[in-house]
Amino acid sequence: MPGIDPPPPLQPGGEASQTLDRGLRLLHLVADAPGGLTVTEAANRLGIGRAAVYRLVGPLAGHGMLRRDAGGRLRLGAGVLHLARRAQPLLAEGALPALRRLAEQAGATAHLTVVEGGEGVALAVVEPSWTSFHVAYRTGARHPLERGAAGRAIVAGRSGQTGPVSTVGELQPGAYGVAAPVLGVPGLEASVGVIALAPLDAEAVGAQVLAAATAIATALS
Repeated sequence: MPGIDPPPPLQPGGEASQTLDRGLRLLHLVADAPGGLTVTEAANRLGIGRAAVYRLVGPLAGHGMLRRDAGGRLRLGAGVLHLARRAQPLLAEGALPALRRLAEQAGATAHLTVVEGGEGVALAVVEPSWTSFHVAYRTGARHPLERGAAGRAIVAGRSGQTGPVSTVGELQPGAYGVAAPVLGVPGLEASVGVIALAPLDAEAVGAQVLAAATAIATALS
């Protein structure tokens, strides 16, 4: 899927292991190519022959993981989306305890944001119970990774930066956000953060967000 690092090579274990490794790498290559890949392009990037790519495509297409468009280019199939949607509730459930604690501590709406289709998607949202007013943030809301604390934290995490990111009014006028990347969970690009309608104490809330990010990473690992 987009935004997910390719798996490391499998240890030697015969032809079956090599085929599985190549199939997984092919999926990641296609996922990272918005316009799809030709069989020749895939073969070149994998360092194998076209015939070998065709042998990989057959079973992957049969399981709905890959498809060929009208121009013959390889693209992700609906089977990948099905697996992703089945995994999302599990991710959200694992993150909820830390999100609830963060929302209550910060007095702000807490959220777990993940990368999907090159955008940030709010996978889980928890509102504080004791505030007079707070931001209503819809689960499933999408936004560019280049805007808002949640997306910017994910981008920062790609380069190994762990510190919290603060923004003002980038997604909603007058809204303040603080977020940090969730690191150390294989195959996941995500951030945790809070959004409020009043300025946030960057130091105190930043520490709370970082603690939540660590707790979520532990819960999902």
